[in-house]
Amino acid sequence: MEAFNLTSSGPSMFILNGIPGMEAAHIWISIPFSTFYIISLLGNFMVLFVVAKEETLQKPMYLLLCMLALTEIGTSTCVMPKTLCILWFGFKSITMDGCLTQIFFLYVFAVTHSAILVTMAFDRYIAICDPLRYATILTNARIAKLGLMGLIRAVLLVLPEPLLLQRLPFCANHIIPHTYCEHIAVVKISCGDTRINRTYGLVITFVIIGLDLTLIGLSYGLIIRAVLRISSKKAHQKALNTCTAHICVLLMSYTPSLFSTLTHRFGQGIAAHVHILLANLYLLVPPMLNPIIYGVITKELRDKVGKYTCRM
Repeated sequence: MEAFNLTSSGPSMFILNGIPGMEAAHIWISIPFSTFYIISLLGNFMVLFVVAKEETLQKPMYLLLCMLALTEIGTSTCVMPKTLCILWFGFKSITMDGCLTQIFFLYVFAVTHSAILVTMAFDRYIAICDPLRYATILTNARIAKLGLMGLIRAVLLVLPEPLLLQRLPFCANHIIPHTYCEHIAVVKISCGDTRINRTYGLVITFVIIGLDLTLIGLSYGLIIRAVLRISSKKAHQKALNTCTAHICVLLMSYTPSLFSTLTHRFGQGIAAHVHILLANLYLLVPPMLNPIIYGVITKELRDKVGKYTCRM
């Protein structure tokens, strides 16, 4: 029994098993994954570059868009380099510290991303419902403070997850059936009592998403009420155009996040490879599409991006 009794505060190494049952297709799967990742990096870095170069874009709405781009670069970069190493070269091992670090930064970026979406909803509310005071209420300095508060909230809420994981015992099974260290995937391979870990992870997920969606819903409820009081169809269209990009990003961000969280915990009938593919696409597709959505819908940003791309 001693050969199987490897329990300690944690193993020195884990094995990330990639996509179980689809090992033969790893190279083929890596093609869309790497393509989406490169497009995501190019799109988000383009947003950062254009806003940094153009003084006319250095205002709250675009500063928030830059913060969103940074979190999306961070989220996908936490996962994709290691995932591609598994798919391309079969480099499956990861240290315990590396796994916990990946979990920490992945969820910090994700929770910060959610906070920025809330701030963007508040920005849209002020822009539509109180436009005359917009410049005084939402200054660049205030946006920076709100972003910092979102980051601090994320660190404080996420930090207990890797700390609680570090205390779990892991016996003979050090194989994680995933392409990256997802919190619940690591919890499932522990041979100890994981009730605290599971409960904390689930509560934090629903508290963050529930609170943030409530605040976003409140903002849009007030926006709808203000728009309905306006008789002008032109004003209705302008308000809709102001919010369209943000609504698309909200749907792209929260829908797959909730689906991934719920299926990993409760979706017993869903095949493992389906869940893992969706969990990776959730970290790739929104960061890839969000800069495109804002670039297409927001005329001012679209014109500035076109100005630089035409020079290349």
